[in-house]
Amino acid sequence: MKSQTPQHASYDIVIIGGAMMGSSAAWFLSDDKDFDGRVLVVERDQTYKNASTTHTNSCMRQQFSGELNVRISQFAADFVKNLRRYMGNDDRVPELSIRSFGYMYLADNDAFADVLRENQKVQLACGAATQLMTPEQIIAAYPFYNVDDIVLGSINLVDEGFWDGTAVFDWWRKSARERGVEYVENEVVEVTKNTAGTRVESVTLKSGEVIACGQVLNASGPRAARTARMVGIDVPVEPRKRFSWVFAAEKPLDRDLPLTIDPSGVHVRENGGGTYQCGGHSDIDPAVEYDDFAMDHDIWESHIWPVLATRIPQFEAIKVQSEWAGHYAYNTFDHNAIMGPHMEIENFFFLNGFSGHGLQQSPAMGRGTAEIMVHGAYKSLDMSLFHYDRIPEGRKIIEKAII
Repeated sequence: MKSQTPQHASYDIVIIGGAMMGSSAAWFLSDDKDFDGRVLVVERDQTYKNASTTHTNSCMRQQFSGELNVRISQFAADFVKNLRRYMGNDDRVPELSIRSFGYMYLADNDAFADVLRENQKVQLACGAATQLMTPEQIIAAYPFYNVDDIVLGSINLVDEGFWDGTAVFDWWRKSARERGVEYVENEVVEVTKNTAGTRVESVTLKSGEVIACGQVLNASGPRAARTARMVGIDVPVEPRKRFSWVFAAEKPLDRDLPLTIDPSGVHVRENGGGTYQCGGHSDIDPAVEYDDFAMDHDIWESHIWPVLATRIPQFEAIKVQSEWAGHYAYNTFDHNAIMGPHMEIENFFFLNGFSGHGLQQSPAMGRGTAEIMVHGAYKSLDMSLFHYDRIPEGRKIIEKAII
């Protein structure tokens, strides 16, 4: 497709990347009564064919080890369940719900069981409904599991499970456009700073236009490091390949399958109609090229299927219906979000590095980004814990519940 030309030569905010994070920020900017500036979203591929947004599990959970991550997911649940109200009671907006089959974390050793116990304390303090389950309790509630090697399980059946991320994404873009946010299919290839190096003055598009800007938001997913390098900043985000399969079971389970995180790292969840979705990655997990979406067909036979059949014996007889590879925007520093302003380039903002839990965090992250860009401070959840300055200072925020 031919690159699209922006309507104007200057914008108050330029967002680089129009997938889930960029569109969330764009919509929340458009929803801020104190902001009436001009917003441009530059997206290199508006089919979103290879975007992390498109390859997601589209599930949310409150089972995190950090309080802020729990709060972020709680807002996501509220936002999804009340999407129409958040969008001004527009009758066109669908009424959404969360299919709360829960996440089932399975621990096969005492150390991991202790982590689940500590995580539950954090979650309960935030009002989550996380339950710890002994192997006997697990098998009573979900008799299809093999729990011979399991020490403890953790599950939350409230606001934890599948939600329609595509619907939210579509309505963020549609509503933002209707409110004046401009989307173009193009690519930022250069960012120009002022002489002092303290502000971004313009971005140059692949089609040649130089666009002046008041603020810039890096929301470019797995390509975050490439975008940051244009400004002379190192961001520890790289594309890591994650594989997914949808399969049908010859003997479907007699009840919903929680999104099960096996100790091996393989995860599998209910998909409906006797089908299930699972995912995982190889033990060797390097960064890959931005355009590398080739499947590793050996990993299914050698790793994924054996784990599934061992954990859930009814999955011995299954048939793959579809498969694909996607990318995590993997934060190699501490697996947590990188957001907020840069310390020295004051009008350059981050929304990067979500390491696989970005979709469920997108409502709170977009809201927080709009707040800090418009007001210079957070008005709802304080997201400063995730600011970029922790990286050069070496302050890691360890999130133990990473899939």
